[in-house]
Amino acid sequence: MPYRFPQEAALRDGRRLLIRPFTQNDARGLWAFFQRLPSDVRRFAWDNIEDPTVVERWARNIDYGKVLPLLALDGQRVVADATLHRREHGPLRRVGRLKWLLDPEYRGQGLGTTLVNTLIGIASEQGLRRLTTLLISDLEADAVATLTGLGFDQIPIPGYGTDADGEQHDMVKLILAL
Repeated sequence: MPYRFPQEAALRDGRRLLIRPFTQNDARGLWAFFQRLPSDVRRFAWDNIEDPTVVERWARNIDYGKVLPLLALDGQRVVADATLHRREHGPLRRVGRLKWLLDPEYRGQGLGTTLVNTLIGIASEQGLRRLTTLLISDLEADAVATLTGLGFDQIPIPGYGTDADGEQHDMVKLILAL
């Protein structure tokens, strides 16, 4: 299997990070990472990452067959989280969903691309046929551009997302055929 962990990732600026799956012992470090993110990033997260019990629940209920969570670490500090979600049954069992969050200090250095490419390889290896993600069109424009560059197709969905203040946001569904 080509995806053995831990793996080392070299960023464009020369920093080296360790990439490995999230484990039960990582709950505190992942939650601390989430709290370091700017509030405008945290408010658009798919889960309530303000609540440490959410991360503790993830740690207690790890099932790598359903969700493969990868962490990028700079020393002992979590600087990114990326996940591949899949279903065991039903018509979407061959479709994976990607989610990720990066520390702003590590953006623009190739880390997001490295994590997504790793998850693309794992998804392909596991027999998935497509990968998808939903992004906020304006706030995540850099991520949309990165994924488009990796071959993802875009489907814009006007007014699809709603923020914590009740404001509508255009979103884009990105799909990659594997």
